[in-house]
Formats: sequence, structure tokens, C-alpha cells
Amino acid sequence: MSKYSFEFKKQVVLEYLNGEGGTPYLSNKYGLGSNSQLRKWISNYKKFGDEGLMRSRKQISYSFERKLSVVELYLSSELSYQELALQEGILNPSQIVKWVNDFRIAGPDALRPHKKGRKKTLDTSNKNTKKRSVEQAYVDTSINRVKELEDEILKLRIENAYLKELRRLRLEEEALLKK
Repeated sequence: MSKYSFEFKKQVVLEYLNGEGGTPYLSNKYGLGSNSQLRKWISNYKKFGDEGLMRSRKQISYSFERKLSVVELYLSSELSYQELALQEGILNPSQIVKWVNDFRIAGPDALRPHKKGRKKTLDTSNKNTKKRSVEQAYVDTSINRVKELEDEILKLRIENAYLKELRRLRLEEEALLKK
């Protein structure tokens, strides 16, 4: 929620435009703290009308080229952030501040759009292709192939039993040596 409502901002700005007081007087009268805030409201109202005083609820995205041109314009001119925002039609001057700081730290690539959110860890298209390849694979169920596989299983079982017995004997021998 914004600190000041649209109606309040418009009332204060209209009082200023009607000549009921200057920015220092109206800032003190309404307890704004400093008159710079009121000056921003006035300039936004003059440039954008009612929309300049409303709090924007939509995310405005700017292209890389637009951001870069605004940053270059700021760096090459003597304009303030507020003046540049008004000139370029950007409601929030602090957005320009962020762009300029990012540009100074990381160069123009910092102004490029970035994907948001968590990166995908698995590619869903790979899952589908693996399932399809398994389904399409031909399984040889001939009698000869089954016989070969059964023989291989028997050899592996014998080898496994031999290794287990060898391990048991070695552990017995170590136990005897320790005594």
C-alpha cells in the first residue's frame, strides 16, 4: 500500500496549481516532510495527468534498446533522473537509477532481460523419447536367446557363490591369525 492515496495527492497538487500556496507551505501543511515529494507529484501530474499520481499496478517492461538509450542519454546529458523520466515517459525515476547503476557495474549486458524462476533440471522431451525408444525396441524371445541368457545367469550365480565362499574363508583365516 502506498503511503499517500491518489485522492490526497490530487488534492495537494490541485491546491498548488490553484495558487493556494507554494511547495514549502503545502508540504508543511500536509506533513509531507520535504517539498521535493510534492514537486515530483506536480511534475508527474503536469506530464501524465491523473495517471502520474496513481500507483501503477502493472509491470511495465522496457526493451533492452530503450533501457540502453535512456542510460546513455542520462550519462551524456546534464538531466536529473526526474527530468529524464518525465522526458522519456517513465513514471518511476528510481527505475532509471537502477538501470544506470547496473550499467556502471556490469555494462550493457546487465540491461538485457533475464529469465526468472528456477531452471529446469530435467528436460521433458528426453523422457518422452526414452519411453518411445523402449516401446519401439524389438525384444528377441527366440528359444536360442533364452537358453543363452539362462546359461549366463547360471555362470554369474556360480561366480557369485565362489566369491562369497572365498571371502568367508579369508575372514576365518584373519580371525585365526589374530588369536
